[in-house]
Amino acid sequence: MGDRWQVEVDRSVCIGSGMCVNHAPDGFRLDTARQSHPREPESDANERVLAAAEGCPVEAIMITLLDGGEPVFPPEE
Repeated sequence: MGDRWQVEVDRSVCIGSGMCVNHAPDGFRLDTARQSHPREPESDANERVLAAAEGCPVEAIMITLLDGGEPVFPPEE
């Protein structure tokens, strides 16, 4: 069984670029105010969702392991 993730978007940081939707249309959506939302806040690990987080120009997407809460992205420094 693979990892499960908690996916969150800090909408106070999100600028509505839509990059997350371009990288992972099944993982994110934009609301009418162009703010990003994860389609499924709890999901299986997914390379497209990770690519969306890495490609966010303002790092508004946070991914943590559902079991234990360790950060997946952004990584701890």
